[in-house]
Amino acid sequence: MIPVILSGGSGTRLWPLSRRHYPKQFLPLVSSFTMVQETILRLEGIDGLKAPIAVCNEDHRFMMAEQLMEIGTTPAAIILEPMGRNTAPAVAMAAITAESEDDILLILPADHVIGNLPAFHKAIAEAKILAEQGFLVTFGVVPTEPETGYGYIKRDNIEHGLAYGVASFVEKPDLETANSYFQSGAYYWNSGMFAFKAGSFLSELEKFNPTMLASCQQALNNAKVDMDFIRLDKDIFSSCPADSIDYAVMEKTDKAVVIPLDASWNDVGSWSALWDVTDKDVFGNAISGDVFTVDTKNSFIHAQSKLVAVIGVQDLIVVETDDALMISTKDRVQEVKEIVAQLKEQGRCEADVHRKVYRPWGHYDLVDSGERHQTKRIIVKPGAKLSLQKHHHRAEHWVVVKGTALITKGSEKLLISENESTYIPLGVVHCLENPGVIPLEIVEVQSGSYLGEDDIVRFDDQYGRV
Repeated sequence: MIPVILSGGSGTRLWPLSRRHYPKQFLPLVSSFTMVQETILRLEGIDGLKAPIAVCNEDHRFMMAEQLMEIGTTPAAIILEPMGRNTAPAVAMAAITAESEDDILLILPADHVIGNLPAFHKAIAEAKILAEQGFLVTFGVVPTEPETGYGYIKRDNIEHGLAYGVASFVEKPDLETANSYFQSGAYYWNSGMFAFKAGSFLSELEKFNPTMLASCQQALNNAKVDMDFIRLDKDIFSSCPADSIDYAVMEKTDKAVVIPLDASWNDVGSWSALWDVTDKDVFGNAISGDVFTVDTKNSFIHAQSKLVAVIGVQDLIVVETDDALMISTKDRVQEVKEIVAQLKEQGRCEADVHRKVYRPWGHYDLVDSGERHQTKRIIVKPGAKLSLQKHHHRAEHWVVVKGTALITKGSEKLLISENESTYIPLGVVHCLENPGVIPLEIVEVQSGSYLGEDDIVRFDDQYGRV
């Protein structure tokens, strides 16, 4: 069985923590591990697992690789999508990449929480048996309430071991309909998790959407292998039909079965959902960071960079980051995505990136900015190297605060230690490298007429960004 980790979402409903370039699946929301890491770690103890296949946006490739490496996981492949095309093409790509058509794929979105691991493992074991028989298995979460935020799967009365045949997939209902689903006992929340043989899925996809399969095969045939990554051909993949597994295959096949899953599942799709799965104090508050409260109940309060004080409220969501503050009542957190939409309309960077921006070589923190200047704190990992580059509109001053920097400046090579500095004039080709064994920390002061990140001309880059 091959775990297939789907990591294509942007998690806008968890803004301001989750952003387009650093979405929720790469954040440690419910433990010290990120959600991607939790997705892999909760499989420990299952026999016969092969190396996972990860599918993610190409902008997230280094985060995916690094987070898997941190937990000692070497993926069989990391497939990079140049743009999102929903889950069906992502799964098709993984199925084509698998070594054998008889390999069973365990499809796992990278942003779920599962509290009851024994129940989850039991469901996977049953799914493997059914998948070996040619069934396309989905996991239907046993509902705990009439939820209007999820799609549902209706089962029929034909039993297949612990599973049932699938009667239909239904869209997110209104509250009255959700109540009827909940009372009937024949409906499950659609978890987006599946198990099937690679060949079984590809055969059904070819039957119901041959154009999608052909596009995926062509995009992979023309893909480029870049370090640990498979870069899909952008022009070909952009023409691939966009569709979910449900619409493309599962609603049409006669081989679909659903396993009821009662394992404390949560897709952490909103701040209220995150409050549900987070440890709370005696007043029902889920608190993280430097927070003080008085007469506050049943609230979620997250402080990232400042002291946050909350007085006399209940059922409130307060999320503070170093560049944004979001406050909402728990019953209106779905509207966070409307704030993100407004930010995008106005071209605000807060929709996409944090003040701290991660790069494959490390990260930088924008400390201060003005009309013709900005200051960054830059951390370069041991052995890492920024691209060989130049700028048309800005000059840079570098001061080494910690570690040792190997600097290329035109035809010069400089080795600069703590409390030493250098100046990079506008237009000069330069490069920054950490040759040491401890993180390199520098303060960079930029000055010039334009200070945007797109004023970078790369000549050479070990991370393939030229």
